[in-house]
Formats: sequence, structure tokens, C-alpha cells
Amino acid sequence: MSESNIPRQENGVEPERPETLSDEVVLDVALDTADGAMAPSAIPATSQGGRIPHAPSGSLFRQIVTGNAMVSVLSVVLAIVLGGILMAVTNPRVAETAGYFFAQPGDMLTEVFKPYVALVQGSLFNWAGADAAAQLYPITETLTVSTPLILAGLGVALAFRAGLFNIGAQGQIIFGALFGAYVGFTWHLPFLVHLLLVIVAGFVGGAVWGGVVGLLKARTGAHEVIVTIMLNYIANFLLLFLLTTPAFQRKGSTNPISPFLDQSALFPELLGPQFRLHAGFLLAVLATVFVWWLLKRSTLGFEFRAVGANQNAARTAGINVPRAVILVMAIAGALAGLAGIAQVSGTEKYLSGGVAASIGFDAITVALLGRSTPWGTFFAGLLFGAFRAGGVAMQAETQTPIDIVLVIQSLIVLFIAAPPLVRAIFGLNPRKKKKATGGPGSGSVTSGKIESGAATA
Repeated sequence: MSESNIPRQENGVEPERPETLSDEVVLDVALDTADGAMAPSAIPATSQGGRIPHAPSGSLFRQIVTGNAMVSVLSVVLAIVLGGILMAVTNPRVAETAGYFFAQPGDMLTEVFKPYVALVQGSLFNWAGADAAAQLYPITETLTVSTPLILAGLGVALAFRAGLFNIGAQGQIIFGALFGAYVGFTWHLPFLVHLLLVIVAGFVGGAVWGGVVGLLKARTGAHEVIVTIMLNYIANFLLLFLLTTPAFQRKGSTNPISPFLDQSALFPELLGPQFRLHAGFLLAVLATVFVWWLLKRSTLGFEFRAVGANQNAARTAGINVPRAVILVMAIAGALAGLAGIAQVSGTEKYLSGGVAASIGFDAITVALLGRSTPWGTFFAGLLFGAFRAGGVAMQAETQTPIDIVLVIQSLIVLFIAAPPLVRAIFGLNPRKKKKATGGPGSGSVTSGKIESGAATA
């Protein structure tokens, strides 16, 4: 190893690390030096993962999960604008009022914005409501619908941070709901004990289904995308089968639904019986705090992020990569399992074949929009919950198909997956910004300090 690659030490004191280094650069240096136990390698840690210094970050996956927050915001704006244009073009009333636009422009503008006004009224605040309860009902519906999206989105985001595509949230939700519902309608216990056991059962059910993926990935090298997709089908058809058996099917009913969960197994209502909002939302907040702590403050979370950054470098630094893969998929599955509990113990109060709906797949979009960060995923879940809750009101009041909400969600994913397109539309130039700020990745090196993941003198 050449001397030019070893940091200089004056009077036995190591050079101070610049305060402006990002977490990713610090992580690269820690992996490259085994957290200070050895001298830096001649090849920077940023290059050992196949990335070329001073070039844009390598894989599409990395670009998606580490994109700029502004790109996410602008992606939503673009999707809403294009969705509005699509609704305007397909609305016959807009074409009719366009004929006398210059005489009465307000008529056309009213028709153009009416669907989005209805969307806001149905998701945030209904100022036309008869009383306070009717006015506040939309925001409570948004929070209720957002709860499973946030929990499942956290499971997907956590796996993303470890470099794994968790496409199996759908199956993990089903298994969490399956375990939790069984405990909920077969055991008869006091309130707090019963609800706690239901939550634990859902946590364990999701963890088992996610842990299977991690085990197969770690021990056999099976690709997690293929395994999770197949396990989604297995979980779905297993649920449909069990709902036709005496152990799960409601007595006296020919429909594939379970008995109602005991009252002691249900989340308490936060604002009274006139609203569907339940304490499961508080569980989603606690889960967000937990994932933030896990990733930012715990040793295990550091291992997850290290494996996601570069498995080879993490292994060299002494991290047990197979163990990390199994644990991260188990925890991700457990979080998705809690989404199933939010459904059966909060919203539905029984188990049915549609308990997961499309939550597991929407959770992938939520995690992408949230840039795979805990709080980003939380607010992305709220946004998608608002789309879902408001879409119903939009269709009822303006006869706009609710499918337009799916179009907007799809456009959001499209734009998030293509950040250069968003930057080009809004005239953003990240290279100029990096040069102006001298941030990590700009390739600048100062005397005796680390600036790009490589230590130079």
C-alpha cells in the first residue's frame, strides 16, 4: 500500500473528519478501514462496489432509493398536473365551457378544478359538512386508510435500505392478518392482554413469512423478487382455502369469512364510534419511530445499511451478511404483518379473502416515494391514503372515475424512477449544485482530510 493513500498524522493525532461528510461517505470510510482498525485501501470503498468515482451513482436501484427529496416532491406535482389535464380532456363539460371561455372563463376553470376540489373535500376537510363531525370525517378516513400503507411501506423501505427488493409485503400482510385474526376470535382474554397477543401474533406471522425469504436468499442465493412473488400467491390461496375450513369459516355462513374478532381484540376507537379511526394509527407512528431508531441509532441498523451499500465490503469489515439478510427480511415481514393486524383488528374486524386488497403492492410505491426513509415513507403513506379516501368522494361528486387515482399513482412511480427526466423538466442540474457546494462525490480533496470516501494525504 502506497504512502500516498495513508492519512498523515501530526504529533500522533489523526486528522479530524470534516463535519460536512454525509452518512454515506462515513459509511464507506468505516467499511474501507474496518472502522479505523486498518489503513485505507488503495481503491476507495466507493469504487469497490463497481462505481466509478466522480460519476453518477451506479445502479437504477440505488438511484431510486437514494434520490433527492426534491425529485419526489416534483414527481407528485407533475403527476397531479398531468392527471388534471387527463381529467379535463375527458370531461365533456370542460369541452362545452371551452366554447365560451373568453366570455366566462370561470366556468371552464371551475370544471377543470372541480375533481381536485372534491378530492380535497373527501380527504382533508369537508367545509360543506353539516356539523364538525361531518367536516372532520375526511381527515380521519385518510388516517385510517393510511395506517396499513405506512406499516407495509416501512417493511418494504427497510428491505430496500439493505439492498433487497421486498415484493412480498402482500403475502406478509396476509400471514400477519391470519395469525392475528385466529388469536382474536378463538382466544377469550381481558382487553389489553388480548389485543397485545393479537399484535404479537401478527408480528410473528409476518416475520415468519418474511424470514423464509431471507433464509432462502442467505442460504441458497435464491433471488428475493422471485421468491416473494411466489410466496404472495401461496399466502393468498392458502388464506382462501383456510376460510373454507371449520377452523376459520364463520358458523352459519357460506361466505369465505371468519368470525368477528372479540371486542377485547380490537383497537380502541380514537374519536368515537362515528369515525373509523382507531389506535392502529398510533401503532404506525410507533413503528416509524422504531425503524428510524433501528436504522440511525442501532448497531444492527448500521449492519443493514452496510450490507445494502456493499455486501463484499461489509463482509470484509466483519459483518455477518447472511445473518443480516435473514434479520432484515424477518423485521420487514413483521412490519407488513402489523399492517394485516391494522386491517383485522382495526378497520374490518374480521378476516376475509380481500384483507390485503392491493396494500402490499401500493406499499412499494409508498416506499419509493418516501425514498426508503422512515419519515419519508410515513408521509408518503399519508399522501396515498388521501388519494384513496378522496378518490371515492371525487367519483361520487364529479363522476370522475376513481381509476384516475391509480393513473396519478402510476405517474408518480414513473417520475420517481426517472429523476433525470424530472430534473430536465424543471431545469435542475445536480452537477452544478455539487460543484457549488463542494459536497461528497464532487471529487475534491483537501490536505489531510477525507472528501470522497478515499483517504489521501
